[in-house]
Amino acid sequence: MKNFEFFAPTRVIFGKDTHLQVGKLVKEYGGKKVLVHYGGGSAKKSGLLDLIQEALEAQGLQAVLLGGVHANPALSLAREGIELCKRENVDFILAVGGGSVIDSAKCIADGVGNPEDDVWDYFLKKGAPKKALPVGVVLTLSASGSEMSASCVISNEEAGLKRGFNSVTHRPLFAVCNPELTYSVNRFQTGCGTVDIMMHTLERYFTQTKDTTVTDRLAEGLLKAVIEAGRVADQNPADYEARASLMWAGSWSHNDLTGAGRDFMMQVHQLEHELSGMYPAIAHGAGLSALWPSWARFVCPSDVGRFAQYAVNVWNLDMDFEHPIRTAVAGIQATEDYFKSLDMPVSLRELGVDPERIGELAEKCTNMGTRTLPGIRELGKSEMVEIYRMAMGKTEGEGM
Repeated sequence: MKNFEFFAPTRVIFGKDTHLQVGKLVKEYGGKKVLVHYGGGSAKKSGLLDLIQEALEAQGLQAVLLGGVHANPALSLAREGIELCKRENVDFILAVGGGSVIDSAKCIADGVGNPEDDVWDYFLKKGAPKKALPVGVVLTLSASGSEMSASCVISNEEAGLKRGFNSVTHRPLFAVCNPELTYSVNRFQTGCGTVDIMMHTLERYFTQTKDTTVTDRLAEGLLKAVIEAGRVADQNPADYEARASLMWAGSWSHNDLTGAGRDFMMQVHQLEHELSGMYPAIAHGAGLSALWPSWARFVCPSDVGRFAQYAVNVWNLDMDFEHPIRTAVAGIQATEDYFKSLDMPVSLRELGVDPERIGELAEKCTNMGTRTLPGIRELGKSEMVEIYRMAMGKTEGEGM
């Protein structure tokens, strides 16, 4: 086990009706004028936005609204939010939504806290925020874990790039997590969220670091819980326990617990960022489900034992001690079959990706030839091209 530092300072207020406490929470943390940042029309139609405003007003707090966040949150809207906060003298940001809204709020908070900097430079690793406005969260989608994480991912539409970086400024002060707020999330987005939660742990689980028994068992238990909860929520969207399990697992899957003591690189996330950066209509979870099976089959021969352990401990498959590769491959297939059961894509062809752009995807993923991705198997441009090619899937008439 490697040396590590675990830091998860976000205060979580979990359970039914907890969103009604948001005014008291913002006031407790010193907020007076609040940017309420949200996504599309669902927050309005459901009445949640009205309840949030009422809770803030009951505590004598002013609210400034900024909606319009889409999947793959846009740099242009974050810049708009930065200017709005400066103009209105906002001192607190409240993200009401899922990971896209939370990441957009984090970007705005960084920009307001460091007015002399261009926030995009942070994503290009040309600098780091020194401070940020405080951020709180009312979570409405179980997926990204951004409500407890140090990460932030933004899409630069003009450049066709999707980039992320970690910073201590990104840890929300609090996260209000009411599973009932996710009942209205449609089947596709629920599937995307389930995949994303799994990937945040799987990307940490498949590592070169050995002797991480406690972290392994935490990860395997979380994955088993998510798989079961995802099945139930897929069939019964209003099952409170399933929604609660997904919400709580989403937070823990990306707050660094399931990576403690390990070196890891989230290779599939990096591959997917280029995908949805170039194709903004592709939901992050859908891109991950389309890429992971091909990535897994490509790197599996480099650590058959790890993949076999995953198959046995997560999918309850029997170990083939004479041919462990068979067990390893069966675990990958079980994961792909699970994605299919949620109607999630398992090929890039399903997402309408042009195979002629594979080289461009790989070039961008290498940051224009300046990096490789370390891991069970190091990925350079040629390896990335092969994974993208495998992920296109077979066309009609091709053999097995």
